[in-house]
Amino acid sequence: MGTLTEVIFSHKLGRTVAQGETVVVDVDRVMSHDTTTPLAIQAFRKLTNSGRVFDSQRSHIVFDHIVPAATIAAATLHRDVRMFAQEQDIGILQEGICHQVMPERGYVTPGDIIVGADSHTCTYGALGAFATGMGSTDIGVAYATGRAWFLIPPTINVHMTGRLPFGVYTKDVTFEMVRKVGVDGANYRAIEYTGELVEQMSVSERFTICNMAIEMGGKAGLVAPDATTRAWLRGRIDRDYPMLAPCDARYERVVEIDASELSPLIACPPDVNNVVPVEEVEHVRIDQVFLGTCTNGRLDDLAIAANIMRGKKLHPQTRMVVVPASREVYLEAMRLGYLETFIQAGASVGTPGCGPCIGRHYGVLAPGERALTTMNRNFTGRMGDPTAEIYLGSPATAAATALSGRISDPRNF
Repeated sequence: MGTLTEVIFSHKLGRTVAQGETVVVDVDRVMSHDTTTPLAIQAFRKLTNSGRVFDSQRSHIVFDHIVPAATIAAATLHRDVRMFAQEQDIGILQEGICHQVMPERGYVTPGDIIVGADSHTCTYGALGAFATGMGSTDIGVAYATGRAWFLIPPTINVHMTGRLPFGVYTKDVTFEMVRKVGVDGANYRAIEYTGELVEQMSVSERFTICNMAIEMGGKAGLVAPDATTRAWLRGRIDRDYPMLAPCDARYERVVEIDASELSPLIACPPDVNNVVPVEEVEHVRIDQVFLGTCTNGRLDDLAIAANIMRGKKLHPQTRMVVVPASREVYLEAMRLGYLETFIQAGASVGTPGCGPCIGRHYGVLAPGERALTTMNRNFTGRMGDPTAEIYLGSPATAAATALSGRISDPRNF
């Protein structure tokens, strides 16, 4: 009985729990990546001295934020983390963004409780798991004990109805969601996505909406597992898992979104909730387009952009960087000709990973430049110089913008 979050924790603990209760639970997976693991190791060492992680098969380190290493400091960091992983018998995953690779590898199943040293760990809620980001110190404790404490959060229900109009995509729906809720409107809340639109979404699209939960301050974003979930997991996992669902849920509030009323949207700097219709900013010239990230670097995202760009060339004053979310996505996009389309258009295609999203390498912005990207954040200085501006859009809007050199309505392409 309760919200999906309450049901998951009740199932895990074998008793009924409700929002507002503080609990300590055994977690199913613990994850950190190349830039958050060093601090987690420090916390782990202080707690255990020379001890072992709670379970090397359920502890995961992913190299994705600065891959390949772009500086001596990054290379040194990677070396030190590899030494820890070897000592602890933890396999390092270096085949793409943690939030794409973890589900692909079958490390996320419905009913799981997962903690990760990255705020977008909430992405895994697309498969019916309670997944949340934590600081590296808490992750170090989880590596040592296999446990974490939680204050069971209240839940906001985002109810999505209607059908996506021509030229409007799931990313546009997330902008409307953040605009309505606000960048801090869901602080320490779980967000549960329901409605006919969500039921029609692919798992990839569900990853997108759950990924953006943290952009409203959310603790987690969740979609109840269904036949679509089972189909996606088939072949990825070979163990039983519960198909949990909310029952007589009491939501803190319900946010209604009718997708049929939406047009392509743009999140303007410096906040994700600074959302306007694309028509209002079509005059803005763009220096760089970035297609990728844990929000929109999956195969269907690349397909949307490639279908618009096939046989065309980038605007001569605009550069484009494409980074598939994982090696699996990269190989399939290569087989289907999407990467060839981008390269022929004049784009650069990068190694699967986070790429320019965090401004560490491979597409850093110069002073005064503007970017249109498919990522989840447009904070000042995120992609490079603090005077650069970051606009967010869908993969279709990104493709249209790359061709025109200005923010463009994808419906015209």
